[in-house]
Amino acid sequence: MENQNTTPEPIRIAILLPTNAYFMSGIRDFTMSFIKNATKFSEQWAYRFQSIVDELCNNAIEYGSTQGQDIKLTLTSYPGDFLEISVEDTGTGKQKKTAAEIQKVVDEKRKPGYIHDGIRGRGLSNIVFGWSDEVKITDMPNGGIMISARKKIQSGDVPSEKTTASQDPTHVTLPS
Repeated sequence: MENQNTTPEPIRIAILLPTNAYFMSGIRDFTMSFIKNATKFSEQWAYRFQSIVDELCNNAIEYGSTQGQDIKLTLTSYPGDFLEISVEDTGTGKQKKTAAEIQKVVDEKRKPGYIHDGIRGRGLSNIVFGWSDEVKITDMPNGGIMISARKKIQSGDVPSEKTTASQDPTHVTLPS
């Protein structure tokens, strides 16, 4: 008898987006639907993943790509195991940085006691790194950057029959 692998195949959807924030509303809706239908994460985590996708796509549009280029968003669900969100820019943006330069900025902002002195600049360091188990920043051969965020499904991440106020998906708490 053949050895049969019972591990479900990953569910992967890749989307090319124009460098225009206009499309982000639809991407947020799609992300919510994907999380609810292709993963076992709770609704609270679906809202968090919307924020992660938002941050990664907006950074790729604002910093990593010029108008008229496409960024690539890939959502991959490994059923019962983890979710991976990847966003790749074209590397044609005005503020082009290498993966090492971006990682250095993030590391600095994640140091204990770092004080954010503006209203911007928290997304990658606080939201993406704060709500992910693993984040990789990679230089791409085309000159762009790909940022991938993974979150493993753990017992507290799946819906339960009882929802407390702190688990209410309308209340999102950023990590400190």
